Amino acid sequence: MKMSEGMPRPKRRMSLFKMCLLLFAIGVLFVAYSALSILSFSQKNELVKSDAAIVLGAAAWGTKPSPVLKERVNHAIWLYKKGYVDKVIFTGGKADEHDFTESEVSKMYALKNQVKEEDILIERDSRITEQNFKYAKEVAEKHGLKTFLIVSDPLHMKRAMTMAQHYNLNAHSSPTNTSAYQSLHSETPFFFRELLLYVGYVVLSPFR
Repeated sequence: MKMSEGMPRPKRRMSLFKMCLLLFAIGVLFVAYSALSILSFSQKNELVKSDAAIVLGAAAWGTKPSPVLKERVNHAIWLYKKGYVDKVIFTGGKADEHDFTESEVSKMYALKNQVKEEDILIERDSRITEQNFKYAKEVAEKHGLKTFLIVSDPLHMKRAMTMAQHYNLNAHSSPTNTSAYQSLHSETPFFFRELLLYVGYVVLSPFR
C-alpha cells in the first residue's frame, strides 16, 4: 500500500522526535546546572574592600524592615563598621502610596545603628531586583563610587551578581549569613522561586 503524499514519513517523524528529546535533555541539564550554581554561589562571600555596599530591597512593614530586609541591612552595617565599605546604598521603592520606601526604612534602621547619615545613599524608585541595580548605579555614578559589595540573601546572590555583571558593575558577592530564610519550610520555596527567575533571566537576556 502506497503512503499518501500528505502523510509525514516515518524517518522525518523520528528525526523530529529525537530533536525534541535532545532539546528537552538540554533544558533539564541547564536547569540542573542552574540549581547547582545557585546553591554553590550562595556560599561565596567576597570580603573585598569596596567603595560601597549595595543592599538589595525587600519588604518594609510600615517604619520597620521585614525580617528579610532587616538581616540584609544588618549585614551591610557589619561591612561598614568593619571597614569593608565606606558608603551604603539602600535600594527599594514602596508598594503603597502611604508607606515609606524600603530604602527609607533601611536608612532609618541604619541610622539607629551608628551608620553616619553622610555615608548612606538611597534610591526610592525600584520595585524589582533589576531596577535595584539600575537606580543604584545611577546613585553611585553621581557620587563617584566605582566598586561594590552586593548584599542580599545567599540564594539570591547568583541572580543578583548576574544582573550586576549586566550593568557593568565592578562588584563582589557578600550574602548575609543571618538570612531570614533558615528553615527548610522557608528556604525551599525561596530556592525554587530563585531558580525559576534565574533561568528566565538568563534565557531572556539576549532579547534585552
